[in-house]
Amino acid sequence: MKYDLFGQQTERLIFRKLNESDFEECLEFFLDPRSNRYWKSDTTNSTALAHQWFDRQLWRYENNKGAINILINRETELIVGWCGLIVQSVDGKEELEVAYSIIPIYWNCGYATEAAKRCIDFAIENRLSDSIISIIHVDNVESEKVAIKNGLKVEKRTTYHGNSVNIFRKNLYYE
Repeated sequence: MKYDLFGQQTERLIFRKLNESDFEECLEFFLDPRSNRYWKSDTTNSTALAHQWFDRQLWRYENNKGAINILINRETELIVGWCGLIVQSVDGKEELEVAYSIIPIYWNCGYATEAAKRCIDFAIENRLSDSIISIIHVDNVESEKVAIKNGLKVEKRTTYHGNSVNIFRKNLYYE
């Protein structure tokens, strides 16, 4: 699949495919109330939310709608979060998004910035899109900082799945 970074590495991270066996470790993210404090959902049950998210990622793989990559710390070999290039529909337009989430115990370690940068570079190297976006809840300052560090700028505010979000964008120029 053209969007996956499976096997790619950064200084501290290895990107790999999400596996069914990852569910319990990924559930840790959804069980922490800080993880989803900004995002409205049709369920408040953390386990159900994790199952929905997990199923959505597997659907993406099967339908060439992008790929969330599990992020493995190269030193500890533990899952620290996920990041990837996924196809989203925003205001009726198909867009390529760099999406990232880090398990809360690993917040403020720079993993999201490092992983998102690798995804953006991969999109440029493979000419996957003319631009890349991040969809970020208007109150999620932490995720905004990651986008800004990677050169994305606020383009507009909109509603996405019932959530007030800012769309950050970076144009990808090819020589």
